[in-house]
Amino acid sequence: QLVDSGGGLVQPGGSLRLSCTASRMRVAIYVMAWYRQAPGQGRELVATVAQDGSANYIDSVKGRFTISRDNAENTVYLQMNSLKVEDTGAYYCNSVHRGLVLHPWGQGTQVTVSS
Repeated sequence: QLVDSGGGLVQPGGSLRLSCTASRMRVAIYVMAWYRQAPGQGRELVATVAQDGSANYIDSVKGRFTISRDNAENTVYLQMNSLKVEDTGAYYCNSVHRGLVLHPWGQGTQVTVSS
């Protein structure tokens, strides 16, 4: 089970830190990812973090977002800085393998960037 949290309403240029805590699975053995879904759009992959901590990002968030993992806490984080209106959406984490998600989605956490 994945529980996403940390979203909220923030002004452009602001920051948020999202958390994804897992139960009944060990995040340490998976590639973990954050996805987002903007209103009326499909779910998009935002960032991944491998078991060794190496990370990848979509171009639109490079330099602004940082994905990380704390295996001892069984939690994955997404630090989001310099937020833009277009970052608005529901954010979800999941484990991934070869482009496929491996576990049921959590409830997501809503991020709204607005002035």
